Amino acid sequence: MTPELTYLTLTAILAASMWIPYIVGVNMHPQTGIDDFERPPPLTGFPAWVHRAHRAHLNLIEAAVPFGLVVLVAHSLEVSGPVTIWASAAFFWLRLAHAIGMVSGVARFPVRPIIFTLSWVCTLAIAVRLLVG
Repeated sequence: MTPELTYLTLTAILAASMWIPYIVGVNMHPQTGIDDFERPPPLTGFPAWVHRAHRAHLNLIEAAVPFGLVVLVAHSLEVSGPVTIWASAAFFWLRLAHAIGMVSGVARFPVRPIIFTLSWVCTLAIAVRLLVG
């Protein structure tokens, strides 16, 4: 497996696991008067970290889709090199830092938007490498 696909797989595992902090938080702080089938329950009654866990999960899904697409296109066209490898690695580690920082509340402004923007630049770097050659 190429390094780009390895980091895409790690990103997919991270995205597939980001529901865990949210569900833990929801179950640690049960809300009264909430229908069990109402998903997600209103976040207003939960501690801030539960809301941040939910946002971190959604944000990672939104960022992972374009990243995954450019990595898969690069792989299918056999485009690989230092730019694609480093951008894939950086994307994963930045998104992991974003998720941890978001859920914990440590990554406050301007750290969180900087991490987000850098991960977006990683996706763009792979796309530019595909389009420019």
